[in-house]
Parts: sequence; structure tokens; C-alpha cells
Amino acid sequence: MLATTIDSQFDQRLKELAEWIAIPSISALPQHRADVYRAGEWAASYLRNLGFPTVEFTETEGLPVIYAEHCPHAGKPTVLFYGHVDVQPADPLELWQSPPFEATIRDGKLFARGANDDKGQCMVWLGALQALKTIHGELPVNVKVVLESEEEIGGHSIEAYVKAHAERLKCDAVIVCDTSMYSPQHPSICTSLRGIVYTEVEVKGGKTDMHSGHYGGVAPNPLHALTLLISRLKGEDGHINIPELQAAIPAVTDDEKAFWAADPVNFNAGLYEEMAVTQLYGENEHSPYARTGLRPTLEVHGIVGGFMGEGSKTVIPAEAKAKISLRLPPGMAPQPALDGLKKAIEQHMPKGYAHTVKTLGMGAGMNTDWNNPYMLKARKAMATVYGKEPAPMRMGGSVPVCAVFDSVLKSPVLLVGFGLPDDDLHAPNEKYSLDQLKKGMNTMALLLQAIAE
Repeated sequence: MLATTIDSQFDQRLKELAEWIAIPSISALPQHRADVYRAGEWAASYLRNLGFPTVEFTETEGLPVIYAEHCPHAGKPTVLFYGHVDVQPADPLELWQSPPFEATIRDGKLFARGANDDKGQCMVWLGALQALKTIHGELPVNVKVVLESEEEIGGHSIEAYVKAHAERLKCDAVIVCDTSMYSPQHPSICTSLRGIVYTEVEVKGGKTDMHSGHYGGVAPNPLHALTLLISRLKGEDGHINIPELQAAIPAVTDDEKAFWAADPVNFNAGLYEEMAVTQLYGENEHSPYARTGLRPTLEVHGIVGGFMGEGSKTVIPAEAKAKISLRLPPGMAPQPALDGLKKAIEQHMPKGYAHTVKTLGMGAGMNTDWNNPYMLKARKAMATVYGKEPAPMRMGGSVPVCAVFDSVLKSPVLLVGFGLPDDDLHAPNEKYSLDQLKKGMNTMALLLQAIAE
């Protein structure tokens, strides 16, 4: 009956999703601020029509947060759904095969900005709630919803909101549909996210730029110092010389070891194809699965200094800067990682140079126990729909709000998303498989019924 109900309502859900997608809620562009509000108001109205008696539109120092609550069942568990109403800019527009804010179906896929990230993924649980209400007359479990409007620009307001409303947001489990799985043939559930520390390192040498003919051979060169520093922080073998990072790497489960060894999704080969490279770099003694989702990284995103204009100018620069980030092992707090980076920079900086480390941003990662009771229910629901037990999947990216939920609410965070690796998030022609959307609704409805029981 559940699958039949979802099937019968699916066209209506697509129509509603198209309405939501048509609102260009681009949080990064000030000219779309009103559209971000409209997308939030659309969601608030949708939740009211779904029967949520409490729906609040909360202003923040940035963009708004929408909160909804429907908790009529004393003694039953409470689930908190998280999502975001904002989307990425659509540029470059000329690369889109159809208008980015007109939901267009081609080859069983829905193409539009927000088709997946995150309006389409939110429709997974909204569609599940609609089906359950149709079947049971009311939702079988207590439900809370929090939707933010700044995820695509750093999510600064949501952290303060969660901390300020921790008692109100109290729940038994948090469910986030903003992740992907390996493939439809290899369903998976994300078990961890890495944290991040993002810095700018500035190195200073002489008091001013100097003529290399007059001072070359004796003058300090901050660009050279930076390259030496970076090579000492991370060697050619990919090993990162920051002990604090290595000490924080969590253990790998037996399920993960077995999946990585079998590599049924051809993950390793896929990396070569996706990046168009002939060699994988980094710690080759570790699996690419571990290197992209579990182990720490140190990456250089840009170096500036000296002269890079047309023609020649033989100058020794007085200063140079590099943007350097760390991806942190899941569960590691960012401050110890930042402290470890600063300590390593002090240790490995060539002598005679002054330097500063500016923090541009940081956030914690998180872990979810693969065998906690709510994860077991999610695994069973997904196995029922896909006909195959899902694999554990570690995501290498960072979603700081999930770590906030984990640390503040002390509830398991289930990262149950139905996106696919080729959905082109943040790129032209973003898409979402209609089959994945429908399977997601079925999985989520089964999960909520299992939690209610």
C-alpha cells in the first residue's frame, strides 16, 4: 500500500517540486535575497498545508530559518529533518541545456538548479510524510523540521540557531537528505563527514621588494620559503607532518574493510576517469576510499607574491601568501587541528622569516555509529526498497551543521541521501534521478514507520 500511495501521488510531488525550484533562491547573490525569503515562505506554507500546527519563520543576523513541529504522540520517538532552501548560482548559463529554474525531465531525470541540492532531496521526506498521512490519517511519529537559508554560503546562522534552541530541537534522531550514494546498484548510507580548517599563511622577508641582481643570493625570498614550508608540511609521499591529525583518525569497521577490498562500484578506477589523470597521489599505502573520506588532507589552494604581470620584472618579493586547508578526520574538533597546524608551521618555517596564520573558517566533522538502533532501521528500510543491504560510505566533504547537531542535540545524525555521483551539484545541468527520488520516498516512509513502531 505504501509504494502504491507514493506512486499515485508522485506526479503531484513533481509539480510541487517544480514550483519550489522556480524560485531562484541564490543566497550568494544579494539581488536574490527576496527569492531566498520566497523559497522559505513556500516551504513554510507547504508544511502548514501538510498539517504542522507550529510553523515559524525566524529572522537571523543573515537569512531566515524555518522551524516546524508536529508532535502529537506522547511517548513516541521524535525525528528532526534538516534541509536548506537556498541554491547555488546557475552560471555559466550558456552551458545549461534547459533553463536552470524550469524543472525539465529528460531520460528519467529532473534537470534544474536545486533539483538535487537540496530541494529535490527535501522532497524525499516531504513526499514520505504526505504518503504516511494519506495512509494513517496523521503522521505516525513526532516530526520536527528545521530549514536554513545559508547552507550554500557557509551556514553561519544555523549554528547559532541550533545552540539557542537546543531544548526545542531535542529529538531521538536527526535525518539529513543532502548526501549521495555510490550507485543505484550499490546503495549506501553516509556514516561520517570530515571537518575543515581553512587558513591563509603570510610570510615576510625584507622590508620591500628587491632587485634580484643587487640582492639575489643573499636576500630572503618569501615565495621560496612558502614552497619549502609546504613541502615540509606534506611530503611527496602524501604524509602530513602534523601529529595531531594522525592521532585522530578513527578505526575502520569490518564492513568497510570488506567493501573497500571488494570495490564493487569500481571506485578506484572511477577516480582516474573523473579527474582525467594517470596517477593517484597521496598516501598510496592507504585505500582511495580512506584517503577521500577518512584520512586527513592538506591542500594548497593558491599562492600569491611577487610579479605575475605581462613581461618581466626581476623582483624578490617582500611577502607572499598561501591559502592552505586541512580536511580533518571525522569527529576531530577543529581547534586542536588548527593548533597543530600552527605548531607545525613554526617548526618547519625556514629561519629568518616572519609569518602569520589567519583563520578563514573551520568546522567539525562527525561520525555516526553504523550499528546504532536508528541506523539499523535505516539500513533495513533501504535494503527493502533496493533489494540489497546498503554499504557504509564516508564522505570527504564537510557539513558543519551536522557536527553541531551531533554535539548539541546528542542525537544520532542519519545522512540518508539519494543523490548520485554524476548529478552535477553546483554545476550546469544539475539533475536528480526520478527513480532515486521515488525510491527515496519509499525508503524514508519505511524508516519512519519503523521508528514509530
